[in-house]
Amino acid sequence: MLRHLIEPDDFTSREYDTLFRLAADIAENPALYRHRCDGKILASLFFEPSTRTRMSFDAAMYRLGGDVLHLGDAKVSSLAKGESEGDTVKIAEQYADICAMRHPVAHTQHEVAKLLTTMPLINAGDGDNAHPTQTLADIFTIRDEKGAWSGLKVGFCGDLRYGRAVHSLFEFLNHYDNEFVFISPEGLEMPAVYLEKSNCPYTETGDLAQAIGDLDVLYMTRVQRERFASSEEAARYRGSYILNQTVLDRGRDDLIVLHPLPRVDEIATEVDDDPRALYFKQAKNGMYMRMALILTLLEASDASFGK
Repeated sequence: MLRHLIEPDDFTSREYDTLFRLAADIAENPALYRHRCDGKILASLFFEPSTRTRMSFDAAMYRLGGDVLHLGDAKVSSLAKGESEGDTVKIAEQYADICAMRHPVAHTQHEVAKLLTTMPLINAGDGDNAHPTQTLADIFTIRDEKGAWSGLKVGFCGDLRYGRAVHSLFEFLNHYDNEFVFISPEGLEMPAVYLEKSNCPYTETGDLAQAIGDLDVLYMTRVQRERFASSEEAARYRGSYILNQTVLDRGRDDLIVLHPLPRVDEIATEVDDDPRALYFKQAKNGMYMRMALILTLLEASDASFGK
């Protein structure tokens, strides 16, 4: 059966648990997986800039023994001639076994997935909507450090209006017994559409220093300046929050600090050596999770895979 990962809700809790166990085994026993994707090709279709997500998908496929087919600069592809994203993905389906796609317009992958018949599609970020594989990296890190992804007080800080990583992680954690603290400047609050469907208690504040002391997890985010109508509007929010050592020291010893990256100025580099700062480990965990996801989706779509 052809499976995709477009939204965090596309897998069940049991399937996620299996996925995390697989990722943990890959991290502990990488040699066992070096040839699992021999002869397989990942289509990497990024219609929007990316560093970590694109590189980690590449690294994931290469470490599994497969190859990667890149779209390259969309400006020099047939998109510049007027080809639709749907046709581009359908062409990729003729060449590749699985696809990772990022697009600046929300819900594009939802529509593209309807066109596919043989190639699993992984949403690598769609506008300000969702970033489910980032959520996999987030939860894997939380699970590894806290032993569970429930019973936690999680603070989201920064641009909560446009942060798709925030939205995806909220969607996942909202199914479990957690508590949320939304920390943002006026104008960048968590959208009402998410607050209205929250199954968990939450509070909203503009004061990071005051909120940090009660948190189990602090999820920092940058201002998503590419989502604003103008650079001037985005610049108004620059420096709204800066997590430096003084602020971090108000947090508990068992606090963990995550960030989907890239960071701009919201986390001072002096924090990097603090054992509570896990964002670089989080990025590495993203590679293991994408390896596990690639294997899982290929196995679901091809009964002979791995046989």
